[in-house]
Amino acid sequence: MRASRATRATRCGAAAEGANSFQPKLKGSLVNPSGARSRLAKPNALESATKADIEALERAVRSEAAPDASPVLICGQVCHSLTKEREEIILSMEDFMQDKVYKYLKPTEKCWQASDYLPDPAAEDFIPRVQELRERTLALPDDYLVVLVGDMVTEEALPTYMSMLNTIDATKDETGSDDTVWGKWTREWTAEENRHGDLLNKYLYLSGRVDMRQIEVTIQNLIGSGMCPKTENNPYLGFMYTSFQERATKVSHGNTGRNAVKHGDAALGEICAQIASDEARHEKAYQLICEELFRKDPDGMMMAFADMMKKQIVMPAHLMDDGIHTTRGSGNSIFEDFEKVAAATETYTTADYVDIIEYLLKRWKVETIKCTSEDGQRAQDYVCKLPNRLRKLMERAEKRMKKGNKTEVQFSWVYDRPIFV
Repeated sequence: MRASRATRATRCGAAAEGANSFQPKLKGSLVNPSGARSRLAKPNALESATKADIEALERAVRSEAAPDASPVLICGQVCHSLTKEREEIILSMEDFMQDKVYKYLKPTEKCWQASDYLPDPAAEDFIPRVQELRERTLALPDDYLVVLVGDMVTEEALPTYMSMLNTIDATKDETGSDDTVWGKWTREWTAEENRHGDLLNKYLYLSGRVDMRQIEVTIQNLIGSGMCPKTENNPYLGFMYTSFQERATKVSHGNTGRNAVKHGDAALGEICAQIASDEARHEKAYQLICEELFRKDPDGMMMAFADMMKKQIVMPAHLMDDGIHTTRGSGNSIFEDFEKVAAATETYTTADYVDIIEYLLKRWKVETIKCTSEDGQRAQDYVCKLPNRLRKLMERAEKRMKKGNKTEVQFSWVYDRPIFV
């Protein structure tokens, strides 16, 4: 039987932005380390709560992805929604991970490194090759540079993504060097991804086209801010998020590479293509994990799919901040304006977002999955109808955008040169 959610509370004072922010005034703080192992840390913490407080708390601390779980509310967000039964499913997948998924990572000796695509500082022709690079990048327009910088900043916030993976119950690296396949996957996935930011950062530095200090400030602020994917420390939600996000990153890098070639920088196009190729391997791995979860627990995974779609997949760098952008112009965050430029250059658009949903529906054959619970069936109906709903909304939004006038936006990344979006 599920424990009462009235015995779950918060352990942070401020609600995360965009999350459920109900926080009754309770005496002390309650901790439930996971839905699978709920325990009351301070049994007297509810003494000062009214009946209305408790009822509101019960409504707030509920996981749509796992309505049978007993999660905890932390900083206004539902957390640790993995049930004991689903924890056992995850733990039973170690052989599957080892035999079917782990192969999507490459041995270090077979991976490209950033230096393979950059002028060799020890070579006699280092200076001439840097000059060639700088001449190639002169043709890259400012809106393209903004998108490339945004992609690079996103990749450079890798410490946040590793930290996020290590919040996921049943798969996190408990010691920092676990010998479990889950722990090894997280570390080695991170190691592969680390090359992406390294390469793009150095390429942009050598180009001389962008303000590296402002970019470095943005990276530091982003890592310091973290991210808020609302995955509830739940591997069902976490792997659904990464399945979507890795494909989105592949699309973005792929389009960035094609645009580089159009602007005359074939070398940069090859760099972006190599990064997109890595993302494609990682995408397949995470989607294979979800496929296996659909096989083992169709209702649970279907509810996780629907829950993440309702929350919407936020991009990893949604909290980026250069310390300047919001103080001028429209007051938009730099991420909001970066998204507009990415859409205007057709690097990553709403249409791409919807295309990814449609791809995942087909990839997992979601329409044919047999769900037995009412919650699972409702979730299945929701996700199967979602692409058509979103395309209608997208068409209306596009019509409104066409009627509107373009506005000037300044990005510190490109020395405040004006961009119109």
